[in-house]
Amino acid sequence: MSHEANRRLLDAYHNALYDYSPADLKAAIDNDFATNAVVHLCHPMGDLERPADLLAVYADLAAAMPDLERRETIRIAGDTFEDGNWIGACGYYTGVMTAPWLDIPPTGHQVAMRFHEFYKVIDNQIVEMQAIWDIPELMMQCNAWPMAPQLGRFWQVPGPATQDGVQQGERNLARSESALNLVETMLSNLLRFATEGVEGMRLSESWHPKMNWYGPAGIGTNRGIQGFRHWHQKPFLKAFPNRMGTGGKGILFADNDYVGVTGWPNMKMILSGDGFLGLVPGNQEITMRSLDFWRCENGLIRENWVTVDILHVFDQLGVDVFERMREMTPTPIDRGRLPG
Repeated sequence: MSHEANRRLLDAYHNALYDYSPADLKAAIDNDFATNAVVHLCHPMGDLERPADLLAVYADLAAAMPDLERRETIRIAGDTFEDGNWIGACGYYTGVMTAPWLDIPPTGHQVAMRFHEFYKVIDNQIVEMQAIWDIPELMMQCNAWPMAPQLGRFWQVPGPATQDGVQQGERNLARSESALNLVETMLSNLLRFATEGVEGMRLSESWHPKMNWYGPAGIGTNRGIQGFRHWHQKPFLKAFPNRMGTGGKGILFADNDYVGVTGWPNMKMILSGDGFLGLVPGNQEITMRSLDFWRCENGLIRENWVTVDILHVFDQLGVDVFERMREMTPTPIDRGRLPG
């Protein structure tokens, strides 16, 4: 199949969630997902036994947001040398939150939760899904984030400045290869940190002076190389100086000026220093799931959308974010019992 046909494979699934229809969603899953497809969702939802179980996941979300709507800002498709054909989609779920979801208290106002979702395609069917929903972003909108304040800016992360994130038509091979090579070179340079320090990563060779790094809630957005270094990179590297790949995970693919990366997980590291998310170093080894998109412009990376399964990081370190959240957001009955 062409990459355009692969992109279109998501149409029915997306449309069923844009105007949320359980019946249409079931039809799309039955038709477009292999019956034995692997479905990886972020913490606390975890891996599903079968694609049809997605129906219950969305039903729970729609119970909290009866006007549930899925909006896409990026959709790309490409092939990888290592792992076949992939589709990547970026956007957010939105609606008026009128009931709790995962015990996150409702606000009665419209909320938005960012998603990055990747789909592996074989023979016109989805055989694997990797999805990170920015649940901490929802907690923050509901005044229920119980962890340390983030260093970067908190906002509803925008789509591409060029407004062309949902790719159309056939992929331009030369543009795609150029974007892929740029991101691969940038990632290779990041590994120089171990021997050459922060300056050795040569960020200015790959990143636009007006770059935006749209990090997940808990980390936040950073503008420019200095903003990226100050508000994310230095705290992250101080906490995890030995971060590395996970042996074959972290597969890149490109679609014109856009590059995506899959990986479940795609990094491993030891928490040996402080400075990241307020975590206390204990020399624990963890893995990290990150699903990213880059947009390249005139030979430089101008925008980077990053999601990390932050709640899974805390879980591996023995921190129950949801228990902390429940303690700081008591039910109305509990509130009546509080002292005073």
